[in-house]
Amino acid sequence: MNTHSMKQVTIVCEAYAREPLLTLLSEAGAHGWTLFEVEGFGHQGRRDADIPEYANIQVQVVLQPSAADTLLERLQSELFPKFAMIAYESDVRVIRAQKF
Repeated sequence: MNTHSMKQVTIVCEAYAREPLLTLLSEAGAHGWTLFEVEGFGHQGRRDADIPEYANIQVQVVLQPSAADTLLERLQSELFPKFAMIAYESDVRVIRAQKF
């Protein structure tokens, strides 16, 4: 089986950041992403999903390594100052590299 090295970037942020985040994903070279509502507790305290405007979302995207670098740099400079947000990167291996 042939696999290809990629990066998975996971972003957890306030739902209010959804549209700017999705725009940035496209601009950074993402060909697709997965988004779902999440709840949790962290630096900002507890974030429940019962009020949509105050809910959290999680976005996962698999990218070429250079696109992941671009995305993380732009997240840090453009969206981190404006929104409650964290992001982290993981190494992944995919079978159909052309999808990414």
